[in-house]
Amino acid sequence: MQHRFEKADEWAPIFDDPKRDAWQKPDTVVAALALTPGMTVADIGAGTGYFEKRLVARVGERGAVIAIDIEPDMVRYLGERAQREGTPNVEARLATTDDPKLAAASVDRILIVDTWHHIGDRVAYGKKLASALKPGGFVAVVDFTLETAKGPPKHHRLTPAQVIDELTQAGLRAQVIDVGLPDQYVVTASW
Repeated sequence: MQHRFEKADEWAPIFDDPKRDAWQKPDTVVAALALTPGMTVADIGAGTGYFEKRLVARVGERGAVIAIDIEPDMVRYLGERAQREGTPNVEARLATTDDPKLAAASVDRILIVDTWHHIGDRVAYGKKLASALKPGGFVAVVDFTLETAKGPPKHHRLTPAQVIDELTQAGLRAQVIDVGLPDQYVVTASW
């Protein structure tokens, strides 16, 4: 399933709504990444950049945040937001639906929030993510539970077991971690 999010300025009030903080718990999600100064983290499906400033705060000036999206207008918005927020170590990058455009062994962490269910061939995509991880790195997929009233229609959602299976088929070891999100689960995957 692919849903388009083409007009960043129209999506910004929704994606960046302060009410989102209550259920998305962005600080909790970012803490689960166990980021340290100097790391490189990729945010796949970055949208309007809801997580970027928080990620930059953890990786510091020597670290890097790669904000990835498939929508050219989102990438434009991400770049402008990085300038506005004074975060020069945020790189806005255009990817494709089947390729995150990450070099081999280039990132310490990969964050995928509310996006995994949009990816077509998730096993093939997962293999590309696995290839992009540095030793000791991991992927964190945050997506909606079947039970919550938030998120996409229920028939587009995935269970944590499905995500684990897809990442396992991609060659990674995956598991659910409990970080206390009310409407979502977190699956981490590493070598």
